[in-house]
Amino acid sequence: MTALLLIDIQKGIQETGYYGEERNNPQAEANCAKILDRFRKENWPIFHIQHCSTNPESPLYPNKPSHAFYEGVIPESGEPVIPKNVNSAFIGTDLQEQLQSKGLKEVVIAGLTTEHCISTSTRMAANLGFEVRLISDATAAFSKKGIDGQHIGAEMVHQIELANLKDEFATILDTETLLDTL
Repeated sequence: MTALLLIDIQKGIQETGYYGEERNNPQAEANCAKILDRFRKENWPIFHIQHCSTNPESPLYPNKPSHAFYEGVIPESGEPVIPKNVNSAFIGTDLQEQLQSKGLKEVVIAGLTTEHCISTSTRMAANLGFEVRLISDATAAFSKKGIDGQHIGAEMVHQIELANLKDEFATILDTETLLDTL
C-alpha cells in the first residue's frame, strides 16, 4: 500500500515576496487536492506535514493565520498532522515510525516547495528505504538569486530540483499519470 505525504501546503507559502520574486506551478495546490481526494476515496493512508517555523518573521510561524493549511487540503478527522521545524519531514518527527508501523514501503510526495522541504524529504525517504513517487505538477518552486546575484527563474529551479531527484531518489510523475496508475 502507498501513503500520501502532503508537505507544507500552508497559506503562508502564497507570500511570494518572502520566498522569492516569482513562483511556478500555480496549479500545484489544486493538483495536491486532486490527489488527496483520490486517496480519501480509496481510504488510503494520508499524512499532512505542517511546517512550524522557529523564525517569528516567517509566514509559517505557529499562531499566525498563514500557518494554517491551504483550502482544499485541510486535514480531516483521523488524518495525522505531523509538525516539523526543519526541511525534512523525517527529522524530529515520528513519520518514519508511523509509516513503518503500518507496513508502508511506498510514498507519494506532493506539496511545497520543490527546492526546500520536498527535495529534502524526498531524499530522506529514499535514503530510509521507501520507494518514492514525486509529483512534478503538485509541487512548486520560487525564483532564487545565484551566488553572483544572478536571477534564477522559478521554473528553472523547479526543473533542476526534479532532475536531481529523478531516478536516484524518486520516480517523477505528473498528477494525471499518478491517478491513472493508482
